Amino acid sequence: MTTMREDERTRGQRAETPGTSGRQTDPAARTPSSPASRSRSSRPLRAYGWRRRPPAAVVFGAAILATLVLTAAFAEGLSPYHPNAQDLAANLAAPSPAHPLGQDKLGRDQLSRLIYGSRVSLQVGALTVGISLLIGVIVGGVAGSLGGRADFWLMRVVDILLAFPGILLAIAMSAVLGPSLVNVIIALSLIGWTGYARLVRGEVLSLREREHVEAATALGLPRTRIFLRHVLPLLAAPLVVQATFGMAGAIVAEASLSFLGLGVQPPAPSWGSMLNEGRSFLMIAPHLTLFPGLAITLTVLGLHFLGDHLRDRLDRRAA
Repeated sequence: MTTMREDERTRGQRAETPGTSGRQTDPAARTPSSPASRSRSSRPLRAYGWRRRPPAAVVFGAAILATLVLTAAFAEGLSPYHPNAQDLAANLAAPSPAHPLGQDKLGRDQLSRLIYGSRVSLQVGALTVGISLLIGVIVGGVAGSLGGRADFWLMRVVDILLAFPGILLAIAMSAVLGPSLVNVIIALSLIGWTGYARLVRGEVLSLREREHVEAATALGLPRTRIFLRHVLPLLAAPLVVQATFGMAGAIVAEASLSFLGLGVQPPAPSWGSMLNEGRSFLMIAPHLTLFPGLAITLTVLGLHFLGDHLRDRLDRRAA
């Protein structure tokens, strides 16, 4: 009898306890948050190319560019000697603690001249890209927006300039204008805008088919306003990538012209002119050409690493 009463009491308690088998509960209420859900919420950021740790090549390129900018900006404080200070008794001296990169044929400190030469390379690269970008955006925007005869004749001019090797045109223009830093920038800008013009023209032809541009055209807005407000902001990404590669090309072109004697004239330091001065002593003083060549190589390599990363990242976003 006692056992039967205990069984009935147990079954009564189970009947009074509300069941949960037929009730649907909210999974979010059971588990407020979990590491898996937080990781899934961050996937869209990685889908657009954002990473917590950038690739090593990008870090290297950014470090090279930052070093170039800081060296050019603070050349007076970083250089241990004046770039034109001569010590004829120590000409062609090998690297030493007092002169870490050695001395040239006039006893001038190679490190100081290399530091001041970075200022020339940065000026030529930045100004050439800026002027070429401005001309290219104007020409390409006019050709792509107007079309018709304007597009035809402007692109024929671009095709004619692109038919000749760029360095040969730069040499010819520098020879006509005369060797100087300003003339080098003018010569490189007059041949460098063609790539930007073709890029802008192609992008404008593609972007003017989008709905927001067609809507602005249907409202009767002027073509200039449509280009400046609705098309030009969308050109920023490809133009930044093109400018990164263009700056590397301008630095190499300036070094080539200075090497040929058509760029910065002595005694002003330039990486190209330093290579030209050191080639006569390549067997007995290889440091005269080693360090300027290494500076050009690292700078161009760093800029290309940055350009490649920007291009891949922007292509991933566009996809």
